[in-house]
Amino acid sequence: MSTIHDNIAKVRTRIREAAQASGRDPQTVQLLAVSKSKPADALRDARACGQRDFGENYLQEALAKQAELAGLDLVWHFIGPIQSNKTKPLAEHFAWVHSVDRLKIAERLSAQRPAHLEPLNICLQVNVSGEASKSGCEPAELPALAAAVAALPHLRLRGLMAIPEPTPDVAAQRAAFARLRQLKDSLPLELDTLSMGMSDDLEAAIAEGASWVRIGSALFGARDYPQKSSESSVR
Repeated sequence: MSTIHDNIAKVRTRIREAAQASGRDPQTVQLLAVSKSKPADALRDARACGQRDFGENYLQEALAKQAELAGLDLVWHFIGPIQSNKTKPLAEHFAWVHSVDRLKIAERLSAQRPAHLEPLNICLQVNVSGEASKSGCEPAELPALAAAVAALPHLRLRGLMAIPEPTPDVAAQRAAFARLRQLKDSLPLELDTLSMGMSDDLEAAIAEGASWVRIGSALFGARDYPQKSSESSVR
């Protein structure tokens, strides 16, 4: 508990200082705790420290945690690759999905979102680094995809997400994040979200306009993968 408390405090300080250094209001940058591979007790401890938003990559793991933590006021974000046959539980059990990169996925989420729930918040994942192994739509495909997704019922297109190629070069970090910001600003839509930046590059992301930073290891420590997940990126 004390370690998670201290880590959350340190990350929030980094967020505040990065925002202030960029002339931004720190309240415009939100912390998404990436809790994949971590036990429910770690999320419970983080919630006791005031953290409410949690990001998960693997559906079955996330659903198990949601059931165990049902009594807590948590907001669940899905940030991993999406299998088309897993969209129904995503539509039913999450408030945000950050990793939509195909119209087919968005259409299924829209059709399967329960009518009694608020619209599902959507970010479109863009492959800003051009990595063949990385999920995300190509920048040239983004305008048509964004227009189509924005027109779907039961969804609210909020903005864009990216996982740029890791690099220790701060200038290169900022260039990738700047590209995502420029892509968002180029769309003729009212979007308010840039989901970008992780433990090693959150300062660069905030400097370029991040509204969600997705932080895992800096909060919970290194991840432990005891076995390969059955939820591979089958798409």
